[in-house]
Amino acid sequence: MEKLSAKDLLTPIAVIIAGVMISGAILWSNKQFLDVARLAYGAQPSASESAAADAPPTAVADIAKVSEKGAPFIGDAPVAMILGDNILFGHGLTEQLAIADQRDEASIFGYRVRDPQRYGVIELDAAGRPASIEEKPAQPRSHWAAVGLYFYGPDVVEEARQVRPSARGELEITDLNRRYLEAGRLSVERLGRGYAWFDAGTHDSLLEVSQFVQTIEMRQGQKIGCVEEIAYRLGHIDAAQLARLASRQMNSGYGAYLESLLQE
Repeated sequence: MEKLSAKDLLTPIAVIIAGVMISGAILWSNKQFLDVARLAYGAQPSASESAAADAPPTAVADIAKVSEKGAPFIGDAPVAMILGDNILFGHGLTEQLAIADQRDEASIFGYRVRDPQRYGVIELDAAGRPASIEEKPAQPRSHWAAVGLYFYGPDVVEEARQVRPSARGELEITDLNRRYLEAGRLSVERLGRGYAWFDAGTHDSLLEVSQFVQTIEMRQGQKIGCVEEIAYRLGHIDAAQLARLASRQMNSGYGAYLESLLQE
């Protein structure tokens, strides 16, 4: 996979560790996304890196509108899309993302939750394949919630054009995924007990994930989602570049952490 489309406030870190090269982002209000993406690859901005729509889409699935209004970088390349308020953490995540990236069909991710009625719910058959997908059902058929991370082929723009607004007046991502399901072209990667997934779309949930990150970092002495470290370990920037990035932030513990990476 070569290209990433991203909704407002998307984080590139999950797809960076999967080896997905970011060459574009769909932006409406937060252009810091591209700054992080450029940093991850030690790259300078280019004219093809961003596309801005005249107005935000009605929902995540409104990829067709975005493509028609200035995101030609999708072109005939596969697309990875992650919602910026979704936080994923767990050993082995990189490998699972890479598996999804290499498939010829669309891939979504499932996470077991206590209250599935709050999410898009995935029902799995005996073989672990998706049998149905429902958006916030009153009577969920499983405890597997659909995570806000999706891998699609280049046909996603045309598929999105076929999606019709729901009763809420939105183009639901669940309806887009259901099209792939009905065509037999959808896989599910299940994130098991060793993973943490947060939907940090509220103040309370944002505080919850902040405390989680603080606990892990304080215990292990390693940063979670440090884009400079990820870029360095993947070979996208060298030691000299990392040293320069660290020197700009030496008045903080973050800069000291970056500098410590050079001593390993």
